[in-house]
Amino acid sequence: MAKMRVASYNVENLFARPKAFDPTDPAAGEPVLAAYHEFNGLVAAPRYTDADRERMRELLVRLEIYTVNERGAVRRKQTSTPRWAWFRKNRGSFDREPRDPAKDVEIIATGRGDWIGWVELAKEAVDEAGTRNTARVITDVNADVIAMIEVEDRPSLVRLNHELLADRYEHVMLVDGNDERGIDVGIMTKKGFDIRSMKSNVDLKDRSGQVFSRDCAQYEIRTPSGEVVHVLVNHFKSQSGGGATKRRRQARAVRAIADELVAEGRNVIVLGDLNEGQPSLTRPATNLKPLFDPAGPLVSCYELDGFDPGPKPGSFDSCGIRNRLDYVFVSKSLRPRFTSGHLFRKGLWGTRQTRPTDWETYPEIANHDQQASDHAAIVVDFDL
Repeated sequence: MAKMRVASYNVENLFARPKAFDPTDPAAGEPVLAAYHEFNGLVAAPRYTDADRERMRELLVRLEIYTVNERGAVRRKQTSTPRWAWFRKNRGSFDREPRDPAKDVEIIATGRGDWIGWVELAKEAVDEAGTRNTARVITDVNADVIAMIEVEDRPSLVRLNHELLADRYEHVMLVDGNDERGIDVGIMTKKGFDIRSMKSNVDLKDRSGQVFSRDCAQYEIRTPSGEVVHVLVNHFKSQSGGGATKRRRQARAVRAIADELVAEGRNVIVLGDLNEGQPSLTRPATNLKPLFDPAGPLVSCYELDGFDPGPKPGSFDSCGIRNRLDYVFVSKSLRPRFTSGHLFRKGLWGTRQTRPTDWETYPEIANHDQQASDHAAIVVDFDL
């Protein structure tokens, strides 16, 4: 047998993130994100009603693509550095601005067929020190297989691996998911841990519609000893606006995928940011219960003898039990092969103003802008 270390890490974007993702006050950007989603949904309709056009104008004001001038008129906002979002238009006509500054912009498009365009969230560079600390965490964790959560795209992941990790990983893979904001899930594996196959579940639907907010990406990985493990990388619906029902549907879908793989005799690891903490140490997260089911095929790493969460039970921000958002579930076939595990928090500062005292942080981190992420990395070790 050989050693195999598996980790999951929500990196909060590597080089650039939407301005609406305020790491110190996540609730601040919620109205912007809601307006962004609603506008892009409305403009996809084949026909626009008068009510649709009025609502679009309201949303564009909220996104600060339109502004209300000193005369009380809604006008286009001219700027090369938008606060929240860009208005992209490739073809056709969407609106018309009268010469009279006392008159509102008119949305003249009658439906999707009149124009091609969308709203795109404006991005800002992640603090360079933060990106370097992200790489430092990944280096120190030294996983053979690491799931990367909230990565903007594959080129960013490749760049991180090449420029800051000295090509530590042989295989770097990311498939675009369902989130338009550049918060996808990817995976990196070292030499000898070959990705034999991969499958995306972006199109998976249940009776309520599309299941995954990002993806449940499936990777079949062969270890140097010849063992095969199926790794399912996830990032469930955020708690912004609730999301409980969506997370419950996602947990059921992941459970169904795991059931099928285990029934075929496969070793399975489900991991990622599942965005819901536990009410207590002994009670599972309410909407993740299908994954915690004692009669099911999976067991949480937090329940395994030898897993040490450290001085706090959670993985996000203040790291209380309700902030246990990051998980690794393993199939029961892997339980006897598990040797140890832990949460790695040295890159985590959180939203606090002063340095955390409940866990050790890199001394070079001076404030929350320089933290590697507001999540800890979660690490598990196996004899495989």
